[in-house]
Amino acid sequence: MSDKVPDAEEFVDLDKFPIDTDSGDRRRLVTNAQASIQADGCVVLKGFVRAERIAELVAECDRVEKFGHRNFTRTNPYFLPDNESLPPTHPIRRFYDRSNAFVPADNLGDDSILRAIFRWPKFAPFIQEVLQEEQFFPYADPLADVIVNLAEEGGGFPWHFDTNNFTVTLAIQNAESGGEFEYSPMVRSTTEENYGQVEKVLNGDQTLIKTVRLEPGDLQIFKGRYSLHRVAPLFGKTKRYVAIFSYVSEAGMVSSPQRAKELYGRVLPIHLERAGLRSDALID
Repeated sequence: MSDKVPDAEEFVDLDKFPIDTDSGDRRRLVTNAQASIQADGCVVLKGFVRAERIAELVAECDRVEKFGHRNFTRTNPYFLPDNESLPPTHPIRRFYDRSNAFVPADNLGDDSILRAIFRWPKFAPFIQEVLQEEQFFPYADPLADVIVNLAEEGGGFPWHFDTNNFTVTLAIQNAESGGEFEYSPMVRSTTEENYGQVEKVLNGDQTLIKTVRLEPGDLQIFKGRYSLHRVAPLFGKTKRYVAIFSYVSEAGMVSSPQRAKELYGRVLPIHLERAGLRSDALID
């Protein structure tokens, strides 16, 4: 890429999503998005990025995908070790194959389109307003504030909860088939794991599961720390690219050392320094 810092406003469809204005259209956009978040912790803004600029985002992902940390393992929804003291059906004891990759954030420099969108002064305030969160900060993890998730045929991402409270994803390229986003809205809270409900989802209770088909350019705002979710298996030779912009409710929050190693292949001093400093009571 060039040394020029991209202009986010050239990529976002501001005619459809006038988040750079103080207008009635913006207020209606925010109100509708808030209603979706309140209903089930998720809203999708179709065509947030202009269709004619998607190819540039695909090219950016193609350039950095070689830096992706590919991990093929079995994991439970919490990325925790097995606990043999629990019943075999307990969610902590339910392990699934995971085979995808994350391009760590430190591979997306000042010339990155994705980082330009993340840093755009109009972007985070809009996301915060939609989420109606008083405490709202960019994820301080140097490996995870802006990342690219890539997955290939046979891959996907099994049922899990996110470490960060709020996840904003931008669909960039789909696989030839598969890759649907499935989630169970707000299945746990800041103080209650609701293992019984989680177990029902893992058992395939369709009354608790919603499915979203994201297309390139769609922006999804999602409370991934509280809603169990997965990416269905992929088919075909085309890689699935999704950018992830992460925000949290506490300044300075980073991944746990275990999850940083699992997802990004590295543990930095900041992960060790801030381990165990979360304020919620959830196990991960």
